[in-house]
Amino acid sequence: MSSLPARVRVSRLPLPIAPNVAAQLRRLLPAVTLNTVTRAAAALAGGRVVGALVLAQEGQVQSIESGWRGRGIEQALMDALQQGATQQQDTAERQEAGQQ
Repeated sequence: MSSLPARVRVSRLPLPIAPNVAAQLRRLLPAVTLNTVTRAAAALAGGRVVGALVLAQEGQVQSIESGWRGRGIEQALMDALQQGATQQQDTAERQEAGQQ
């Protein structure tokens, strides 16, 4: 995991995205249709979303506020999204093995 500024936290977002977070994501990612998001990660600083990376119908889309770019947030978002994909795959494989 990359080194982040002390007040920044990056995490995967549960789906469906909560309305208050969705409002902040719309500001950062206006071209993304949020109800098509299949995975998402957000960077928060002071309770505010300052960066986001989503997988949606439009593809993989990332946006970070200009003042926060180049501080390791880009990589941390990628890591969080990848971690989520790995966990989803592991869960699916366990469920499939249990059905056999």
